[in-house]
This record gives sequence, C-alpha cells and structure tokens, in this order.
Amino acid sequence: MSAADEPASTPGAPHELQAFMQEVSNEMSAEYERIAARAPEDPGTAGDEGEENWADLLRQWLPEEYKVVTKGRILAESGEASPQLDVLVLAPGYPPKLRTKKMYLAAGVVAAFECKLTLRVGHIGAAVRTAAAIRRMLPTRDGSPYRELHSPLTFGLLAHAHEWRRPGAEPLINVERTLWEADLADVAHPREMLDVLCVANLATWRSQRMAFVGPSMLSPWSSELARLYGQAGCSTSSYMGPHPSEPTATTPIGVLFAGLLLRVAWEDSSLRPLADYWRRTEMFGPGQGKMRQWEVDAIYTEGVAPRVRAGGLANGVPWDEWSVGFL
Repeated sequence: MSAADEPASTPGAPHELQAFMQEVSNEMSAEYERIAARAPEDPGTAGDEGEENWADLLRQWLPEEYKVVTKGRILAESGEASPQLDVLVLAPGYPPKLRTKKMYLAAGVVAAFECKLTLRVGHIGAAVRTAAAIRRMLPTRDGSPYRELHSPLTFGLLAHAHEWRRPGAEPLINVERTLWEADLADVAHPREMLDVLCVANLATWRSQRMAFVGPSMLSPWSSELARLYGQAGCSTSSYMGPHPSEPTATTPIGVLFAGLLLRVAWEDSSLRPLADYWRRTEMFGPGQGKMRQWEVDAIYTEGVAPRVRAGGLANGVPWDEWSVGFL
C-alpha cells in the first residue's frame, strides 16, 4: 500500500495518546488483581508492589533525566524532614552520589507521591495533611501570582482502586466530599494543596487555582458574580474532577500525566512543547469542581496583591505567570 492509499485518521476519533493511556490503565488493572489476590497473605509486600507499579509507570512516561526513586524523606534547608514517602521524582541536576541516600534534598525533588493499592477515606485526609506540612517546610516564593500560588514541588496521592465497590456507594461523590473537607480543615494557603489524586480505575482530581476574579476584570459586576466571588472579588482554588454528564475517552492515568507534565513544565521550560501537546490533544477532558474563595490580601505579598486586585492579569497567554488562572 502506498502512502497515498493509507487510510486517513478519522476526524473526531480519540487521539493515539488516549489509546496508549488505555493500555496503561489495562495493565494497572491487571496488576491490581494480581497483587490484591496475595495481599491478605502479606500486606506489606503487596503495598511495595503497588508502589513499584507507579514508580515504573513514572519512569516510562517522564523524560529519562528525571530519576524516580522509592521510599525516602524530603530534607528541608532547615534540617526538618518529611515523613517517609512512597515515590519521589528527582530533578535532572540531582547529584548521582545522593540518589541512593534516603534523605532527599528538597530543592532537587520535583514531585512526591503517596501510593495506595486500595484507596480508603482516611488516606485522603492524611495525604492532604502531608501535602500542607511539606509545603510549610519549604521556602515560600514571591513575585507573581503563579509563584505565590504554587509550590515547585508537586505532591499527589495515587491508587490502583478504591473501597467504594458496592452498588450505590457513589465513589466519585465520596472522594470529592472527603477531599473538600480535608482541604478546608488543613490547607491554609493555595500553595499547600494536594496537587493530584489519581484512582486508576475511577478518576483523577487535580488542583486548579484562579489568580483573581473581580470587578476590575468583569464589568458590569452582577449580583450573581458578587454571590460567587464576593463584592470585591477573590482568588479561588478547586479540585477538578470528571464531569459526570460529559463522557470522555480520557483515562484517569491520562489526566494524571497531562497534569504532571504541565506542572513540571512550569518549572522546566524545556518540557513546555510536550506539555502543550498533551493539553491540546484534550487529555484533561471535561471537568468540574467546588470552588474555595481566598481573599487577595491573605494569600499574596504586598508586591503582588495590588496588581492582582487591579485586574492586571493576562488571559489566554500560555505560560504567563500573571495569568488569570492556572490548570
């Protein structure tokens, strides 16, 4: 068959990336069934195998210069150390001599994850508390909405499956409610949020922040907008999950990697073309999430708050640290 005779791709058909992610999802599902069958005999080994599944997946889909390790603690400049974490992603410049040391220098850790074979309600609150505690160990950044709303270290919770299996258990609602309640209880600033929660056979929730929505940006400022954002406007944060009324070919693991690439690319500009590719192929799919309000003066420094409040923000400009919102 000549090139001219080869069938063209079907308009509107899922992108090959979706197919690749579905293959990965099928593999993770098979691994879950294999590991879970032996878990009652030795829960510790089962947990270790589950962590290795996620570590191997990250090694296969992140650029190879980002080394992935298991079982380690994050060491802050102050000497304070995090609890032991299951999987960590190290920056390309991380010293090879230190890769086998289980105390990992915070400045060289790009991402860290807690991993669970079967997600239970208590795991969510614990992960949110750990995310907040680690961010409080790290130096804060200033100078732009992006820098002040985000930590350079991505933190997430990964699970193969979940405990809500009986008919009518509503796992999506249970996860969303628990995540929201944990955020209200333990997150004191948007940069402390859990960045991603992925349940491979259910859905992925990812953090999203809006720098500001207010009268300086939207005129007229209607009573409905005032109800949503307050009379003076505010910044917002949310955990974006699947939209139940809009089916999509996107898999939870596809959303995980699209979001992780995007987050890492904010800190490593060499990855931005690849991150843009994943975003433009609609790997995120439709989403929704409950919105938490933040007062501008409570979360921004004096150098950033006035410009934010005045509406000096970009809209639709890729990789602009003064954007209205960030995925």
